Amino acid sequence: MPEEQGLESAPLNVESGEGDNQQEEVLNQESETINGDLQSSSSLIYGLNDKPPWYLCVAFGLQHYLVAIGSLVGIPLMVSYKLCIPDDVAGNVGRANLISTTFVVSGVCTLLQTTIGNRLPIMQGNSIAFYPPLLAILALPHNHCPPALPTGYMNSSVTLYNDSGLIVDGQEVWQRRIREVQGAITVSACLEVLLGATGAVGFLMRFVGPLTIVPTVTLIGLDLFTTAAHFEQVQWGIAFFTVAVLALCSQYLKYVDVPFPKFSFRRRECYVDRSGFFRMFPVLIALLSAWLLCYIFTVTNVFPNDPTKPYYKARTDIRANVIYNSPWFRFPYPGQWGLPVVTVGGVIGMLVAVICSTIESIGDYHACARLANVPPPPSHALNRGILMEGIGVMLAGLMGTGSGTTSFTQNIAAIGITRVGSRVVLQTAGILFMLLGYFSKFGSIFVTLPDPVMGGMFFAMFGMISAVGLSNLKYVDLDSNRNIFVIGVSLFTGLSVANWTKANSSAIKTGVTEVDQIFKIVLSSAMLVGGLVGFFFDNTLPGTETERGLKAFNKHQVNENEENISLSRIDKSYNLPFSTTCCRFTRYFPFIP
Repeated sequence: MPEEQGLESAPLNVESGEGDNQQEEVLNQESETINGDLQSSSSLIYGLNDKPPWYLCVAFGLQHYLVAIGSLVGIPLMVSYKLCIPDDVAGNVGRANLISTTFVVSGVCTLLQTTIGNRLPIMQGNSIAFYPPLLAILALPHNHCPPALPTGYMNSSVTLYNDSGLIVDGQEVWQRRIREVQGAITVSACLEVLLGATGAVGFLMRFVGPLTIVPTVTLIGLDLFTTAAHFEQVQWGIAFFTVAVLALCSQYLKYVDVPFPKFSFRRRECYVDRSGFFRMFPVLIALLSAWLLCYIFTVTNVFPNDPTKPYYKARTDIRANVIYNSPWFRFPYPGQWGLPVVTVGGVIGMLVAVICSTIESIGDYHACARLANVPPPPSHALNRGILMEGIGVMLAGLMGTGSGTTSFTQNIAAIGITRVGSRVVLQTAGILFMLLGYFSKFGSIFVTLPDPVMGGMFFAMFGMISAVGLSNLKYVDLDSNRNIFVIGVSLFTGLSVANWTKANSSAIKTGVTEVDQIFKIVLSSAMLVGGLVGFFFDNTLPGTETERGLKAFNKHQVNENEENISLSRIDKSYNLPFSTTCCRFTRYFPFIP
């Protein structure tokens, strides 16, 4: 295996009968130059279109699984307590079912996005943006957790509850609440589908330049520092150990080739080969090393078994009941908790979450493109990506994960650390997610990953995302007072407004609960506030295209209004895996290349 592989050069596609041969030759030369520059500057071990061996795909896919496990497990567990799932055997089974459903939905959405969506190596999973409106729905009077009735009430062998006048068991208590959440998520997803299908997102991106992308992407990472600290504070030593191993493998040892034995069936002999083991699996090595260390400290009782003592959450056995109570095989399906219930207030709250998730995903697409060393996504890829995310949110609502789906920022950052940007790897990860969701007993083993290990991973991942956002400043004129003003004000406004809103959410009182929730969700998102401020100033303050960085930023993008070009000058990576020229009506769809 070669040490590094660049992206495959993609020739230019030009409609037959449109333009002369001289123009086609010039455009082909431009395309070769662009792709040549990408190849020369690439530091990826596997590029977007490369296909690693199957065993490496499985290993890389498992690495992405471990990076995403924090959100895929953490969010369902947070949701489970708000859904009034009881802390008993049946309740633990319900939590395990929520987790397995989340795995399956994440796998399906990842396959859709990487195959017929924007086709970037992006993992799809549950979004924290849907958590605030979920809290608003479950805070309504009829959704307050009911008290348990006396043991043996109505001669029942299970615990019963008086839920708004109805006598039900613990399973119906939480399933009634999640059905209301499902209805809000499913209906609100129609907005995201509409944005992608009509091309509205691609049209809006014509006004989005580096000065909008920088605060949007940068604040994605900066706004999550409290989340990382929340996990790290459990045991700072384990968190720093995780970061140290990650830095050692991904930076200091990245050029060290490790010898390992191989067998050639063709030559029928064993031989020693060398591979960049450290630079290919830094995340996996760091996670397993820290996980093993926590296990040793658990069995030796270095970490106490008392929930009131410090470091308790660093143990590897505190979530063991999820493993014991998970079924070996389970097939999640739409409507498994019952028919979703739609409420106007719930839909309005979730609509804001959809908008936040959409804007965050657009920033993630650009960040992923930079890390995967391909040009920025064209409008048809943006439209198709948002369309697939809308379908994913709708699927999550119908399946009942308790949250919508979005692009996983931490997995995008993992591309920059591992230097593996292959689309096939993410497709393999999607299949792994589905399999582990179906075989929920095996998948639940990873639930025991301790909090400080996840915190250590977030420490590096979120910092990487912020750095990727700031790297877009290379396109703009940093000697311009205009640009300095836009960058400074957008970043500071995003952080200050979001932090104030989170700390003083009760101060927002318009008299209408739904409107209050809208303001709380919008203003508590640093990424959304900073991105909107940057977008406004960049498009209203006087400035040349060169000064704003638009020319440099869009130098690899095609002007889709040119008469003689209908297909993108951009790398073929964004094209669909099947022909789109069989029907002449496809050019009227804004999500078709």
